[in-house]
Amino acid sequence: MKISSVQEMRTMDRTAVEKFGIMEEILMENAALATYSVILKTCGVVGKKFIIVCGIGNNGGDGFAIARQIHSNGGIVTVFVLGDSNKLQGAAKMNFDIISRIPLEIHTIKSVESIHSRVLHCDAIVDAIFGTGLTREVGGLYRDTIQLINSGNKTVFSVDIPSGVNGDTGKIMGAGIKADHTVTYGLPKRGTMLYPGYELCGELFVTHISFPPAIYEAESIRIAINDPFPLPPKDMDAHKGDFGEVLFIAGAANYFGAPYFSAMSFLKAGGGYTRLGAPLSITPFIAAQGSEIVFIPQKETASGSIAYESKESLCDLAETMDMVVLGPGLSLNEETQQLVRDLTQVIEKPLLIDGDGITAICQDLAILKQRKASTILTPHLGEMSRMTKLSVDEIESDKIALVQKTARELNSIIVLKGAHSLIGYPDERVFINMSGNPGMATAGSGDVLTGTIAAMFGLGQSIEDAVRTGVFVHGLSGDMAAVDLGEDGMTAGDILEYIPQAVRVIRDGEEEILSNYRLPVI
Repeated sequence: MKISSVQEMRTMDRTAVEKFGIMEEILMENAALATYSVILKTCGVVGKKFIIVCGIGNNGGDGFAIARQIHSNGGIVTVFVLGDSNKLQGAAKMNFDIISRIPLEIHTIKSVESIHSRVLHCDAIVDAIFGTGLTREVGGLYRDTIQLINSGNKTVFSVDIPSGVNGDTGKIMGAGIKADHTVTYGLPKRGTMLYPGYELCGELFVTHISFPPAIYEAESIRIAINDPFPLPPKDMDAHKGDFGEVLFIAGAANYFGAPYFSAMSFLKAGGGYTRLGAPLSITPFIAAQGSEIVFIPQKETASGSIAYESKESLCDLAETMDMVVLGPGLSLNEETQQLVRDLTQVIEKPLLIDGDGITAICQDLAILKQRKASTILTPHLGEMSRMTKLSVDEIESDKIALVQKTARELNSIIVLKGAHSLIGYPDERVFINMSGNPGMATAGSGDVLTGTIAAMFGLGQSIEDAVRTGVFVHGLSGDMAAVDLGEDGMTAGDILEYIPQAVRVIRDGEEEILSNYRLPVI
């Protein structure tokens, strides 16, 4: 499913009205009907007491129409208006005028105390205060009202987006409604899919409000939810080389886990043949854990990292591989860091750079622009900060735009790891991954991701598809581990052990599980 920016949604609304002749009043009515259906299904209506808090924009207009639907079907409705109702315009004014003629209680909020009792004694609250266009901090009576709603311990339904959430970034603009259910119109907004905004949405529903597919599936909308691609069938007569041969250049003294988890996850995810180029001194220790890995011990520096003199042999070996993974646990030794930069220049196979490899490349990003083969970078926020020379706060202020810009400029696929990881491509497409959980924020988790992506390529997917599927599988394995073990104390080893089950879900197309990562359309 596509994800829209605030401006793209405005364009879709305008297109619906001007090109297709779908009047604004019809769109608002469809939005209200969809929201009412969620209220009916999740809460019930007849005899229930509802408070509907409306602003004076179109979001408030949706709230007025919802009030009419609830009243019409046996609910007890009180509408509270935040702002001057004389400033209402268009379809919002029309719906306000309608409810003003029917026996509904309508009050203007003068102070938060004036609605306190009603909040305490209602069954549910509909939040229709602010829409997706909010750009300023919420303060004063608006902030007080939001805080009262949040403290009321009532079921809350948000209209299009929880009030106070920035529609493009997911940032909380001073205060934000914590909804139990959100019905978003047309398409999900970026702010409803990114943290912390996503966390305030509760259960998220989508309604296309009768937009033709030509509007909400337009090629110009470059952001979408990450759906994994089906895996090609396995040939019954296949051998291990048919499922990919990948070279992992990883590890240093005191960094045994990163090379192990990256190389072993390739095998666990279905990859065929993994070779690990790691320093000679640590190879026996890794072999004790992963005897299935083929080891190519490397000469090392005095500090126990891979020595520069290994360059020629690693280049020769890389030429016989399908893909190379460079960086997990390599250390910040300057000789090894220079080796990373030079290998990146000369390796002509698809290359995934992670961890310490990213730190090395940050000293000369121009190398990436010159590569002809595909490059995948898997930074966390700190590494993205080093790549872009922006603070973490600056990155988080508009992550999607930054991933688009960086992927384009570096001609690389970028996986920005974190809650709802972003997968960006040089053509500015970005996919928001919905699998995964906070328990996966643990040492070694990113190393498991690198091997999983490489395995999807080895199983026959294109590089572009393999990145998307690998990110999803990695998150899904963490979710499966959390179900059985809980999020607290989850380790990279736990994630690794559930990788085969997660791959099976993709291969068998288990919709009962996959549907949990898609938004319901009503």
